Formats: sequence, C-alpha cells, structure tokens
Amino acid sequence: MKLASLKNGDREGRLVVVSRDLRQAVAADAVAPTMRHAIDHWAACESGLRALDGRLRAGTAAGAFAFDPSQAMAPLPRSHQFVDASAFLNHGDIMKEAYKLSIASEPGVPILVPRQGDDFRGPSADYELPTEADQTDFEGEFAVITDDVPMGASAAEALSRVRLVTLLNDVSMRAYVFKEVSLGFGMMRAKPATVFAPVAVTPDELGPAWRGGRVHLDLRVSRNGEWFGHPNGGEMDFGFGELLAYMAYNRRLGAGLVLGSGTVSNKAHRQVGSACLAERRALETIEWGQARTGWMAFGERLRMEATDANGQSVFGAIDFRLVRAS
Repeated sequence: MKLASLKNGDREGRLVVVSRDLRQAVAADAVAPTMRHAIDHWAACESGLRALDGRLRAGTAAGAFAFDPSQAMAPLPRSHQFVDASAFLNHGDIMKEAYKLSIASEPGVPILVPRQGDDFRGPSADYELPTEADQTDFEGEFAVITDDVPMGASAAEALSRVRLVTLLNDVSMRAYVFKEVSLGFGMMRAKPATVFAPVAVTPDELGPAWRGGRVHLDLRVSRNGEWFGHPNGGEMDFGFGELLAYMAYNRRLGAGLVLGSGTVSNKAHRQVGSACLAERRALETIEWGQARTGWMAFGERLRMEATDANGQSVFGAIDFRLVRAS
C-alpha cells in the first residue's frame, strides 16, 4: 500500500491512497483524513486503507483521480520526533580518512542525532536558501515512520512497529556541520528543512527488498540530469529494528516517529557512486589531495529516486531546484 499527503491549504494536508504505478489516487477521508490520524490510529485505520487500496488496484475506487506528485507534501508533513542515524559506517570511515577526523565511537553503538521535525518539505517545490556560501549539500537516505514502540522492545519487536518506509534528502549546510558538531550539541544551521519523496509505502509493498530491517534498493541520484550515484540501502550496518531498539532502551517511542538511515553509502563507491557531495569530495581528497566537485549552486536541480526490480519508481521522485530566498 502506498500513501501520500496532498496540499489542501491545511498544515497536515489530505491523506490519499496511491496506486502501485503512482498514476492514480483516491482520498482516504472516510477512513483517515490525514496521515497523522492514520499513524495515531493505525490499528483502527489499516484495514479501511487497505480496502481502498484494493479497490484502486481493481479499478473500482469511486472518486479516483490522477496522482500529481507536484501537489504532494511530505507523506507525514510534521513530526513530534525526527531522528537521523549514521547507519552506513562506510560513509563515516571515508570522511575520517579524508579529513583525519578523530570521532569517538563504540562498536555496536549506533550514531543517532535528534533533528527538527516541524518543517518537512514536499518533493517538488523550489528549495530556498539565503546564500550559496553555506555550502549546500544533499544526503540521500531511506527512512521509516513508526507506530508506538514500547520501552525495552527487542530489535524484532521494534521492527514490527514500522508502519511506513520512504525516501528523504537530508539537506546539509557543510559550512556549519563541523563547527556546530565541535560545540558538543546538535546541529541547527547545518540542517535546514528535510525534503521527502511524495509517497510512503507499507513494508510489504517492498517485497523481498525489505529484509533485515533494511531497504535493499538502489537510491538513484542525479545532479542537473547527470548521474551522481546509485548506492544500495542493503549495506546498512545497523538495521532499522536495531536502531529503534537502541532508542527504546529506557523510553517509549511515540507513533509518528520518523527515523532516517543516514547517507546511503557503499564500499563499491567506484562503481556505484555516492548519495552526497561530502562523500564524493572526501573520496576526491583521498585520491587527489583535494576536492574537485563543487557544492550546489542556485539554479541547480537535484533528483533522487528508488526503483524496484521492474524499474518502477517505489516512492516517487524527489526533484527540486535550489534557489535564492526572496
């Protein structure tokens, strides 16, 4: 099942069920008016949403209409808790080698960073920023949206509480990352609004691509229409179940938690490329002594998408232009 939130003038948008091929949608008003409502009441809403999905697939859904991704908000437009992981250790290893970083780490302990969940962006709108001097980067990630997770949940139990999977671009201002991290607290200017794919899907929709709490799909990234990379999400060192269990050790996790995987990164980077500029620049620094790839500039376009074995887009595409804030 695929779900999206469409613009309707309200902060939460209007929940719709989207067809597998992303061409049709039907409003879910009678079951759940918003994604927030659906996640908060998943046990009561799931069967009704799946019934809508069944009728949409059969071509019998009353009121079905053409799905327009440009009208999509983030699938869950706002969240009380957004946490970003750094679950692809290869990415961190590359950064440490390139810049001789000494970062404290402990085997078996994931890196998790609390983030801002009040301004999630949809996939298509121009992305406004005040200046190019802040060194705009992108980071392609997979993410999950959960139901309530009880305190002390095992990795398997926590994984069973994952209700939806999606794709995000963790926009990063590299001029501030090291500066803010060195202060010992979280990142603020370094991490502006996060951009989401138009659609979130239930884990069963991924079929064999969802296993071990990981999304075994290539994340295809292009910059200004040119290939940038297609690393696979299957190389996550910590699966989503393990990350959630770590977070739930001594607390309950509330429904609507959004958890990002961190930058998708593969050891075979020479063949598959990268999902962020910082990683490519670090690899260039290792090989040539300096970075050759520039940060994003105003007017540039970025696209991220994951496709299944048949070449069908799973979450729809993140596809936006970077512009100067008016």
